[in-house]
Amino acid sequence: MCRNIKTLFNFEPPATEDEIHASALQFVRKLSGFNKPSQPNEAAFERAVAEVAEAARKLLVSLHTHSPARDREVEAEKARERSRLRFGS
Repeated sequence: MCRNIKTLFNFEPPATEDEIHASALQFVRKLSGFNKPSQPNEAAFERAVAEVAEAARKLLVSLHTHSPARDREVEAEKARERSRLRFGS
């Protein structure tokens, strides 16, 4: 899976529309192999992004957990630490 797609479930505050759209965009880019589609493919690309974003929204509101909500800053610090361990400095 694309490393740029972030987990969006079980955060406080919940994922924003921008975060959901960004994940959908990354997913469609990965599937299509396009960073920016050509003009003839643009409509299909944008439609796919909208449909993936809608599916993601539906998924996020339907999921349930008993785990406490994660803190974005704590998770960001964990990611930075993993990066430091992996790449140094």
